[in-house]
Amino acid sequence: MSRKPNILLITSDQQHWNTIGAFHPEISTPNLDRLVREGTTFDRAYCPNPTCTPSRASIITGMYPSQHGAWTLGTKLLEDRHTVGEDFIQAGYRTALVGKAHFQPLKSTPEYPSVEAYPTLQDLEYWRNFNGPFYGFDHVELARNHTNEAHVGQHYALWLEEQGCANWRDYFLPPTGTMDPSITYKWPIPEKYHYNTWIAERTNSLMETYQKDNEPFFLWASFFDPHPEYLVPEPWDTMYDPDKLTIPALVPGEHDRNPPHFGMTQEDHPDFSSMMETGYGIHGYRSHHYYEYGEKKRLTEYDKKKLVAVYYGMISMMDKYIGKILDKLDQLGLAEDTLVVFTTDHGHFFGQHGLQAKGGFHYEDLIKLPFIVRCPGHVPANRRSQAIQSLVDLAPTFLSFCNLPIPPAMTGIDQKEVWLGKREQARQHAICEFRHEPTTIHQKTYVDERYKITVYYNQTYGEIFDLKEDPGEIRNLWNEPGYQMLKSELLLKYAWAELGKEPLPMPRIHHA
Repeated sequence: MSRKPNILLITSDQQHWNTIGAFHPEISTPNLDRLVREGTTFDRAYCPNPTCTPSRASIITGMYPSQHGAWTLGTKLLEDRHTVGEDFIQAGYRTALVGKAHFQPLKSTPEYPSVEAYPTLQDLEYWRNFNGPFYGFDHVELARNHTNEAHVGQHYALWLEEQGCANWRDYFLPPTGTMDPSITYKWPIPEKYHYNTWIAERTNSLMETYQKDNEPFFLWASFFDPHPEYLVPEPWDTMYDPDKLTIPALVPGEHDRNPPHFGMTQEDHPDFSSMMETGYGIHGYRSHHYYEYGEKKRLTEYDKKKLVAVYYGMISMMDKYIGKILDKLDQLGLAEDTLVVFTTDHGHFFGQHGLQAKGGFHYEDLIKLPFIVRCPGHVPANRRSQAIQSLVDLAPTFLSFCNLPIPPAMTGIDQKEVWLGKREQARQHAICEFRHEPTTIHQKTYVDERYKITVYYNQTYGEIFDLKEDPGEIRNLWNEPGYQMLKSELLLKYAWAELGKEPLPMPRIHHA
């Protein structure tokens, strides 16, 4: 590279790992396919937590949620936590985030203030005068809504007004907007006002500025789709014929061997009240026969097919705007000097195992990620790797790629040599945490080359899946008599993994 390498991180939100056209013929993603051809795809990438705030905080801290402290939705990443952007700024980089942050909750308290909370969220004068610093980003342009949520505001709302969209509230739910909440699948917002357009336009503008000023950058383009509600502008809402798609479904009896909360999701009116420890909502702990988002109504057979078609349409539309960012990188002559990583914060259920959206169900559908790395002349092109990756590895690897020191408190693993194709693997396992309530919903999953084990705080039930013999994760081996030796071995390996990921904030410098 002729200059300091740039880092361009592109993420989606809640995207199933098997939604890239290069590997799945039922979906079209020409620009992600281009990244696949020009880079290395890692088939075994995992999130450190299957919800937004914890996983996103891990991306910028290089630490697990149990370490950085933003342990679930409705918490915040405390401002005293060290972030990778601070390291890049110290090294002379420009740092920016455009799109979704979700490092803070929608409510603010005197002890735990949040600028991503009401009413600040929609105080447009505040956002007109605030672009950072924010968690190591010297420039941010933020929004908080998925599709038509009432959380719309911040820099996205300002942009809508600048574009002449005076009636932008018509496209969002009450009380912020006036959109009919019964409308689903087809979002009436014109594509030119969609947040994909905003993210691509603003990302490209920042890259133009950095190129003009000859400044290296760490830039995160953070898309909101395909997170539900299932809404996308025309023509993307009808791009896919629901009757021509493979629609995942429950395998009868598959939850018979699973912990009780799995089977309860298939009841019409399950009672999860004993698990609501904090009194706030618990994602996924509900009947999965109904919508989780929007109006509560039962999923019909049509809905089960149509939501997949629209989910794919949301991904294809997002792919178009990812392409605009990649094209701009080429036009600016920056592609050769830029490490591009595409991934998501966690996966998604759209019928697999009878589940919808997300929750305390650590199937591959939810914790495994699409993950592509491109850097021309350095990262091997058109290659697929089975080397295990974790989002917690991004921060240390970005620093290593730019020949910058990695703070010792980061517990992610440096994957640089693996990304460069010089080393087969850097980690033998991944850990995924889900602590959604202090004690009642607290689980961790250890996954290695072949097996996966999930343990629950203060519970004797759990899960073991053989990903080689049972890739669909239908047969839970936890209580099967012939697998108790394997269970003991995996529990020991999990204990070792927990010990191995403890932070060492400084090296030992003397004998006493």
